[in-house]
Amino acid sequence: MGAHFNREKEGFSPEQRPIVQYINFGIIYLDKPSGPSAGQINTWIKDILHVQKTRHKRFFESNTSGCLLVGIGNATRLLKSISKSDNEYVAVLHFYGKINIRDLTNSCESLSGQIFQRPPFICRGNRDLRIRTIRTLNVLEFDDKQNLALLKISCEEYTRIHLLCNQIGLMLGVGGKMEELRRVKYGNFNEYEKLVTMYDIIDAYWMYITLKDERYLRKIILPLETLLVSHRRIIVKDSAVAALCFGAALVNSDIIYLDNDIEQGDDIVFVTSKGEAIALAVAKYSTARIVGGSTCFIAETKRVIMEKEHYRRQWTEIRKRRQAEEGTNEIAIKRFRCDWE
Repeated sequence: MGAHFNREKEGFSPEQRPIVQYINFGIIYLDKPSGPSAGQINTWIKDILHVQKTRHKRFFESNTSGCLLVGIGNATRLLKSISKSDNEYVAVLHFYGKINIRDLTNSCESLSGQIFQRPPFICRGNRDLRIRTIRTLNVLEFDDKQNLALLKISCEEYTRIHLLCNQIGLMLGVGGKMEELRRVKYGNFNEYEKLVTMYDIIDAYWMYITLKDERYLRKIILPLETLLVSHRRIIVKDSAVAALCFGAALVNSDIIYLDNDIEQGDDIVFVTSKGEAIALAVAKYSTARIVGGSTCFIAETKRVIMEKEHYRRQWTEIRKRRQAEEGTNEIAIKRFRCDWE
């Protein structure tokens, strides 16, 4: 590891990228309306922003509203590889008969922890029995006249809330059905921070095209590095960025800085000196082993995020320079021999 390095002219800080590149490496934290599917939302955003590719972080049902994470362009590579994040939902549950609040609270407490779920008959995937973890399940409000309950659920990703509501109704002996569902938190994002609507996207793009004002687009679109704030970081020298993008392994001599709490098997992110995400990787060694050990391959690359030609290939320049030096030395030797003879 070395603290001295040459900072290259290529690259930008994530917030200072040119607007076209900023959009292509951006994410949108959308307040999805109930009704249209997440796939339809992706198509609308792609048509509004005139981009080639959008993708949402599954799983999201069509009758669910709230927080939806949408990646644009190259940011879609990141959504496939980031680890699962916990979700928080607020659901309205309608019971088919009379119940009391005490039985409902006891049922919710008994369903906290690991539960079994099987997808419904109308499902694209396999209908295998799955284990899902319910972190918390609380009753916020209860209306005994209309037999309605407002629940707040914190659970792992891919949990089917409508099946959970059916389980609560069966445990109480009266049956029940989920009426409404809203996701209020996904990972590090919640509905009170940086949440935008479809109308915000339309207005921001109109301001950019008509008035050449890109401030509103930069406000509603976040850099993809926002998703990686919880990952351990390794800051890499600019001279090694292009090689990492082409699949080379990272060695100690290319590191500028790394977090102190990296452990073997942790998900880490390679970052440039300007703060750009290069790739996701899995650490092979802990921080103490990396700092105290000799030169070795310290991580296994899992997903390359940055474009290959974003930084120039310095290893080709070094090879050409060496070849030129070797050629110059051979010419000097030949001249020396001629003069000696």
